[in-house]
Amino acid sequence: MGKDPLIVNPVSDRPMAEESTAAAHGSPKLGYTNTNSAPVPVMTQTDSRDKWSKKMDFLLSVIGFAVDLGNVWRFPYICYQNGGGAFLIPYILMAIFGGVPLFYMELALGQFHRTGAISIWKHICPIFKGIGYSICIIALYVSFYYNTIIAWALFYFYSSFSTTLPWTNCDNAWNTPDCTNYFGRDNVTWTNSSKSPAEERNVLEIHRADGLRDVGGVRWQLMLCLFLIFTIVYFSLWKGVKTSGKVVWVTATLPYVVLLILLVRGATLPGAWRGVVFYLKPQWSKLLETSVWVDAAAQIFFSLGPGFGVLLALSSYNPFTNNCYRDAIVTSLVNCLTSLVSGFVIFTVLGHMAEMRNMEVADVARDKGPSLLFITYPEAIANMRGSTFFAIIFFVMMITLGLDSTFGGLEAIITAVLDEYPDTFAHRRELFVLLLVIVCFLGSLSTLTHGGAYVVKLLEEFGVGSSIIAVGFLEAIAVSWFYGINRFSNDIKSMLGSAPGMFWKVCWVVISPAFLAYIIVSSLVRPQPLTLFEYKYQDWSIMVGYMVGLSSFMWIPIYMVYKLVWTPGSLKQVCRSMLDYWRINNDLQSIDFIRQQPTTNYQAHWLEVGDGRGSVQEPLETRR
Repeated sequence: MGKDPLIVNPVSDRPMAEESTAAAHGSPKLGYTNTNSAPVPVMTQTDSRDKWSKKMDFLLSVIGFAVDLGNVWRFPYICYQNGGGAFLIPYILMAIFGGVPLFYMELALGQFHRTGAISIWKHICPIFKGIGYSICIIALYVSFYYNTIIAWALFYFYSSFSTTLPWTNCDNAWNTPDCTNYFGRDNVTWTNSSKSPAEERNVLEIHRADGLRDVGGVRWQLMLCLFLIFTIVYFSLWKGVKTSGKVVWVTATLPYVVLLILLVRGATLPGAWRGVVFYLKPQWSKLLETSVWVDAAAQIFFSLGPGFGVLLALSSYNPFTNNCYRDAIVTSLVNCLTSLVSGFVIFTVLGHMAEMRNMEVADVARDKGPSLLFITYPEAIANMRGSTFFAIIFFVMMITLGLDSTFGGLEAIITAVLDEYPDTFAHRRELFVLLLVIVCFLGSLSTLTHGGAYVVKLLEEFGVGSSIIAVGFLEAIAVSWFYGINRFSNDIKSMLGSAPGMFWKVCWVVISPAFLAYIIVSSLVRPQPLTLFEYKYQDWSIMVGYMVGLSSFMWIPIYMVYKLVWTPGSLKQVCRSMLDYWRINNDLQSIDFIRQQPTTNYQAHWLEVGDGRGSVQEPLETRR
């Protein structure tokens, strides 16, 4: 029976033994239809892999992942900082030519190959498999700090159940002599060290830490909040898309209800129009500054989220013929419009604050990052009529926005590992999810200290930052150049019935990689000093940050070296096989071309790119 692979399926030209093995693992079956151009694979989907119960489960999961806390705080700040309404021009252009094509690419890859971020490289180009491991490590780093931000929101949510919000006055035990109520009726004298009650509530715990050298002890209140967050995450993910697909009906839709309520309330406040004008007033001269275009590119990339492995994982549970093109367009539009609307929600309130303080909006909106959500906006809410209600729904919105992104990030890890190691974890999903949640909880402990915000900032900048952009760049290169744009287009044609147009091909081959390279080069040419409030990160902490970033990215070259060493043949033969692989996969008649070629032992390792989806994975003797 050891030679049974010689028996070939007359439809797919694949050994029947392999065909049945692939089907047992949930891989699509392969056949070919005759077309006027290249042969196009036709798939029939097996039932062994989980699938979304409803199409809306998938759409809400993707929207929930893409629309996160950054849409609420980062886009409004970046917009007014980079020319207001004028910023929308580079933002839209970067979305059309860079962000959306990458978003579409990942959805199509995941849906066609139906596997996670690690195993998918067997179908694309094995030498780039290290990208999958890097993605998982980056997602792990994100979970170390992102869930802490959600825990902060939960802590504020609990504190909001009071007739007088605790950050409205200076009469609390944790206030310092620098505390001054901006909205107090008495005349006050301002100094550079003056802080509002909201600033005191957030900054006070940081004040107890001596930077990163001494972050202080773990705050048990935040640890309890984080435990509750991870409990919700576990029971949302432990059964896969069957459970998470139901949870997102609440977590992905509730933020829009709250945004609408806050938008209506903000628009009725005195001075709201000042904030709107400040937000969108175009400064056309800004378009001549390189930094504006870099910020637009970075914002759309991090907002849509290609490269994180989440889109690969979520789309892998779709039916094979699902219209992923339409999904990419719809979800991208929803994401961008949400960012724009969030700016109105934020700046109507900031305009009101400026009116009440008799200040310029620019002075009120000086905060960026999470401090906008935990200092400025809560302070504005605290001085509204019905402040308790608005504070509660605002922090509920933040919690749900954060949970959706956490679901996506951890699902990327879960799907990648379970698909790569099915014999170990295929029937132990609940246990693996539990172990993953425990690891994430323990990894987050340093962010729960008095100086935890310093750790959060460091992980955000170096654990994700440039690393994920570099990973996304290599992913785009591997798919469009090595896997081959014609082959990828045929994959899409086999799913949707029509191949992508020339616009998408040009974006995938040239514009999208250039888009990511532009961000990387710009960040290297004009590095910004890392600061948080008045604290400037020291050189040693910057070095620690670079080591954190390297710890995720290094798996890409490590795996490449491993593949080069492991592949039989001399270095010259191996390099030549790589060039042959590139040339073959970009040939329009790639499937027929490959089947006609004699395959050497060392070439087999480079050509081992799939389970039959137009690739050659049969034993050598069946291909000779």
